Amino acid sequence: MRNTSFKQFVLLFGMMVSAAWCIANNTNSIDGYSHINVKEATVQGMPKGSSIQASISGHTLTVVFTENLGQVLVEVATATGSPVDCISTQTPNGVNIYVPLAGDYIVTFTLPNGDEYYGEFTITD
Repeated sequence: MRNTSFKQFVLLFGMMVSAAWCIANNTNSIDGYSHINVKEATVQGMPKGSSIQASISGHTLTVVFTENLGQVLVEVATATGSPVDCISTQTPNGVNIYVPLAGDYIVTFTLPNGDEYYGEFTITD
């Protein structure tokens, strides 16, 4: 009986270590999409950053708005500030933006009331 409990413990421990390893190596990527952490830049009212979901897959930036925030301006610029793309979209729709070159980028979201949120991301290939 004791031998069976030890085997079960070793098996369970091995499975837990494997799961922890997978999670540690894949903290920000799901099916090729890397989550972009959206942060507050200038917020006057109630924070709405959690309503903006952004991810990058290859050269495609995907943005989803989970609630109606009105007409939102989405701007993509290089980390040095050079503009790449700018689009205005009615929420709660989402947008896809193609970013042609590898590098470090900043995406900025400007809400109708002037509140701004941003996220940083890198395209490696």
